[in-house]
Amino acid sequence: MTGGKFNRDIPRILIVDDVEANRFVLRDIIREMDCQPILTENGAQALKMIPHMEPELIILDIAMPEMDGYEVCEKIKEDPLTRDIPIIFISAFDDPQDIVKGFSVGGEDYITKPFIHEVVKARVGMHLKLHEANHSMAEMNRQLQVSISEQIKQMEKERRNVLYALIRVARENARYDERHMERLRYNCRILAEAMQLSANYGAVISDSYVDTIELATPLCDLGNMAIPTDILQKKGRLTQEERKIMRTHTTIGAKILRDIEEGGSSDNDFIHMAMEIAYFHHENWDGSGYPEGKKGNEIPLSAQIVSVVNTYCALTEVRTYRDAFSREEALDIMEKDAVKRFNPDIFWIMKKITRQFH
Repeated sequence: MTGGKFNRDIPRILIVDDVEANRFVLRDIIREMDCQPILTENGAQALKMIPHMEPELIILDIAMPEMDGYEVCEKIKEDPLTRDIPIIFISAFDDPQDIVKGFSVGGEDYITKPFIHEVVKARVGMHLKLHEANHSMAEMNRQLQVSISEQIKQMEKERRNVLYALIRVARENARYDERHMERLRYNCRILAEAMQLSANYGAVISDSYVDTIELATPLCDLGNMAIPTDILQKKGRLTQEERKIMRTHTTIGAKILRDIEEGGSSDNDFIHMAMEIAYFHHENWDGSGYPEGKKGNEIPLSAQIVSVVNTYCALTEVRTYRDAFSREEALDIMEKDAVKRFNPDIFWIMKKITRQFH
């Protein structure tokens, strides 16, 4: 093996041939092209060299002992890190079947012996230019994808900011505690993380799910922005007609989010979960809730989580019609109808960890 220290500033061409005379002839041709030839005697040496020298092109003999050129080529093309390196086969065989086989295993070209210098230079030069063009195109595509990805992230951030601004309007209309949105977001994350450690939910709640529910939860009452403030802020009991209007906040919020999803948002997991939560978070475990009267696990898991946490947060916050309950008082109230309103498994997990809640 010859070639000395690799020069990264000029094209490196790996020459693989068990015949010394052939290697030296090709070496001289490659040097005349102002490229750096690296010589190896067999396929095993070549496979060890490639990751270190990162050649722009490989000239590969077919008829070699132990491992022929076809097998070497297949191994190079199987590796994602090396499969884009162009390979030119060299051989004394000019049978069309040999040439076709060379292309079938991934070779880019085929040169027969004895070598014609001008032909070798032309083929090598062409494939070096193609390799450089492909590399440049791949780098341009990578940079474009990074740019697009950053733009999408920025658009999604702006979209979320708009949604969060709307939910702040809804919160202010209802005169909720100003920390309500942040408490709800944080506590849902804590509960989802605790559920990850349970036998029933460990397989369905991933780290990504936890991150998404933290982002989506604050939008549960997005539809309140369309509810009259005299209903939202009423201190007494709502009339039947007022309750009917109040309940529409679930369908209104879900429709706003559905329109965003159908508008081509790439942040589909976030929007889809937010839509589920907005629509279903007032469903009850026994089917007595709204808007559809879903029961049990017909209710999306995200909405089940938000339902129990939202109730806890509401009970422990000041409302226009009452003072806040303590943690113990809130849990006692919730436990009395836990089987009716909440998934009992989720409620009992929550009860164990409320000291971690905000």
